Amino acid sequence: MKEAIRYLNNAKEILKYTPVEEGNYIDIKPVREACGTAYLALLMAIDEYLLKIGIKQDRLPTSVDGYRRALQRYISIHNGKLLRSFDALYNELHIAGHYRGLLREASVVKEVFKSAKAFIEKIK
Repeated sequence: MKEAIRYLNNAKEILKYTPVEEGNYIDIKPVREACGTAYLALLMAIDEYLLKIGIKQDRLPTSVDGYRRALQRYISIHNGKLLRSFDALYNELHIAGHYRGLLREASVVKEVFKSAKAFIEKIK
């Protein structure tokens, strides 16, 4: 999970220098970039786990639905809450944060990043 944690730390680093005014990020571009990077951290964590259990590189998921299927088949059998967590983080980080640019409140972004770290830790 070393690479996944590195990506998550990079996402936090991007936000470290993003100005905040009255609890909201002023510039949305770095927030979108950070959310996209944090989402990639989730995917990398899943990939690393799948490789560790013997899935070959060319068989790794290539879509969000593929990641959901992999979670159901290989990971969620041990922890059924992980799929729900992944879906929530997909919606928060990828859709709201990166794609739509809807996350502006600093405390919300920080909480989502904490949830992302918890997700990665559970996959270890």
